[in-house]
Amino acid sequence: MNSSMPVAAGVPPIHFGVHELRTGSADGARADFEQMLAQLASATNPNVRMIAANPGDWGIDAFAGDLGGAITVWQSKYFMPKTTISQSQQIRDSLANGLKAAAANGHTIILWILCVPCSMDGPTAKWWDGWKKRQEKAHGLVIELWDETTLVKKLQSPEGDHVRRAYYEPFTAPAASAQGQTRLVLEVEEGKATALDSALFVRQMTEAGHVELDSAKRQFFNADLVVREVAHKGVPSEVAALSSADATLHGVWEMQFNECSAEGTLPALHGRVWREVRSEHDKLPTLLRLEVTHSWGLAFGREER
Repeated sequence: MNSSMPVAAGVPPIHFGVHELRTGSADGARADFEQMLAQLASATNPNVRMIAANPGDWGIDAFAGDLGGAITVWQSKYFMPKTTISQSQQIRDSLANGLKAAAANGHTIILWILCVPCSMDGPTAKWWDGWKKRQEKAHGLVIELWDETTLVKKLQSPEGDHVRRAYYEPFTAPAASAQGQTRLVLEVEEGKATALDSALFVRQMTEAGHVELDSAKRQFFNADLVVREVAHKGVPSEVAALSSADATLHGVWEMQFNECSAEGTLPALHGRVWREVRSEHDKLPTLLRLEVTHSWGLAFGREER
């Protein structure tokens, strides 16, 4: 074996019973299987069309060619889980109806393809082989069988792969919603960081003896982005969530400020608020996707907004 040749791996198996699972009924499965066959036929044959019943369908599920001349017909039968001799009459009737409609409407069937999503049992396979030869000789046409084995082969071919993926590949859940994603924490641009030097919360921290203020500016900047985003989108649930978070976090700041003022310990305000915000953070509305950085910025920067 040439090890340099790519080998497909992990392709999900094809289970034709999925048509009934997807549609919830045998009738739905028959229609879904018929739609799939039309797509599969179209993948390798030009100008494949379906016939809508009105009231009959001329014994055609899908066809290629000219209805004023010669056509190829695909006839689907959703037999599950196997095709048995008891269903042979339905097959006979399908071909007979197609030939009758062809004679009445001026077209000729040159290729008739029976499509079933399963295999035939032994007696039925023997009957099919003999019946097929007799009908081909009697009506001057070619008859083919697209059973389970043939359908899988066609669906796994390069031409049919898009049909396989559409009908038989397991459903993949969409990417996590925004609510489940982590909100990014951004760096503050130098110019914006400088502009924040005059902000009230920065002046308060400076007066309280804090020297390093870069992290506080970053926290305010990211919290402000959240506030602006929520206001711009105007989604009622997000607006309400932000209002709730804001009330909680400002309450933390206000309580600690009052206590520090009464105790004469304002230089400790920053650390005490930080610890309280961390404690409250996991209780805030998850809809906002806040990191602790955002929460702290909301607590300390409220007066700036």
